[in-house]
Amino acid sequence: METPIKELKKAVQNMHACKAKWQESVPVKETFQGQIIWEGIVQVFKLIDHPSTNKCYAWSYLIDDPGKTKFIAVLHEGPIDSPKAAVKASIISEYHNKK
Repeated sequence: METPIKELKKAVQNMHACKAKWQESVPVKETFQGQIIWEGIVQVFKLIDHPSTNKCYAWSYLIDDPGKTKFIAVLHEGPIDSPKAAVKASIISEYHNKK
């Protein structure tokens, strides 16, 4: 089930301490060695008064704890220049954090 845009907007604003305005929804499919490792919709938000960027990519997913949702909000900075790059960076970050 997809998280409503208003909930993602609230998460973006809380995580990055600025106002956000929804811009668009982008379907993303990330594969590794021919296998789909993530597929979903990334919401793109315009950031207002953020100190280092004007864009953020956000999505969420259910975690093992029943009824709990994890929100991801990746800033458009450096090599993160698209929704696909944001998903890839998030996957890599989670992999390294589990080690």
